[in-house]
Amino acid sequence: MILEYGQGERPDDSEASKWYGLAAEQGNAEAQFLLGAMYTNGQGDILEGGGGIPQDYKEAVRLYRLSAEQGHAVAQLGLGYLYGYGTGVPQDYKEAVKWYRLSAEQGQASAQSILGDMYRYGTGVPQDYKEAVKWYRLSAEQGVSQYELSQMYYKGQGVPQDYVKAHMWVSLGTIYGRRDFKYREDLEKKMSPSQIEEAQRLARNWKPKK
Repeated sequence: MILEYGQGERPDDSEASKWYGLAAEQGNAEAQFLLGAMYTNGQGDILEGGGGIPQDYKEAVRLYRLSAEQGHAVAQLGLGYLYGYGTGVPQDYKEAVKWYRLSAEQGQASAQSILGDMYRYGTGVPQDYKEAVKWYRLSAEQGVSQYELSQMYYKGQGVPQDYVKAHMWVSLGTIYGRRDFKYREDLEKKMSPSQIEEAQRLARNWKPKK
């Protein structure tokens, strides 16, 4: 959006929020999400007497919900986050899981990762390691949650214990996100040289799913 980010000029949050608001009132899911994000963060020069909008979590919830109910995956993720942390609404893990799941089922990798966490730790759902692995794997295949999936293989939670796969996924995690070299070093102490070589081969040949 030119109005939000500008082209050679200072971004105009006030003008962007105006047009997002008009589009949101007409039921545009993307505009509802973007305006909700602006209310979540608060944008503009409110304290300096300029334009923009104030931080307002309740309004963010309202807008995210309108967008999420139309199937906007990132709005569903955002609404799940607000329910999970009790921001703008009473904290409700079951409601958070509902929205995370809807987003995750559309392939949103961050939602899949968080849903994996919910099942892993039994937050808002009964603890279920196999279900956690399912969502971590879907997320990991997109370049997120490799570290978490590695730990499930390392501990044998939801999957048979497999140090080779644990090493492969944590190695990918150091490339695509979280770095934990101490964990990998400790893992390698439990592995034979041939197992480490095989894990490295699998990591080299891995490609993220699109």
